[in-house]
Parts: sequence; structure tokens; C-alpha cells
Amino acid sequence: MSLPNSENASTLENAMQLLIQTFHKYSGNEGDKYTLSRAELKEMLTTELGNYLGNAQDKEAVDRVMGDLDSNNDGEVDFTEFIILVGALTVACNDFFLEFNDKPTKK
Repeated sequence: MSLPNSENASTLENAMQLLIQTFHKYSGNEGDKYTLSRAELKEMLTTELGNYLGNAQDKEAVDRVMGDLDSNNDGEVDFTEFIILVGALTVACNDFFLEFNDKPTKK
């Protein structure tokens, strides 16, 4: 399977490519190039998801995210675990905006 050229790719295909590229932008800076260490995860959360996650600098918050994501308890986050985070955040954002849009507006 080859990746489509960006100009020929659909919006969803471009989004998938961005997810892959973003993961690998941070993975492998320390140790295994196919996983995120705690420090790599913190950098990725702060840089890429700071607007959604708030204070990703908080060590306890990063530890909680790492603990929740690291389903195989190897101390690192692999691509599948990363996609679970992105999926869960996307669902939460969708739910928030659906609820926000359903609230009656005051006149």
C-alpha cells in the first residue's frame, strides 16, 4: 500500500497521513523509533494537543495519560495506543460540540 499524493488524497486520507507523520515526528527521539517514551509523549502532548489538553506540562497529568494509554505496560506508547488517545479526544470534542450546539440560545 502506498500513500496517495496530498493533492490527490481525500480530506480523510490527508488526516490519516498527518496522524502517522505526527506520531513519527516525536517517536524515536529516545530509544525505540516506533514508540513514544514518557518525555516524547509529553513533548507531543504539549506541542500538538496543548489547546485541547490544557496544561500538558503537569507531570501528574502526563503520568496519568501515559498510564491510561500504555495498555501493555511497557513504559512506552506505541502507534495503536496513540491512535486510541486521538480517537478518544476526537469523540470527547465531538460530544462537547454536539452538546454545546444543542443548548438553547438566550434572546
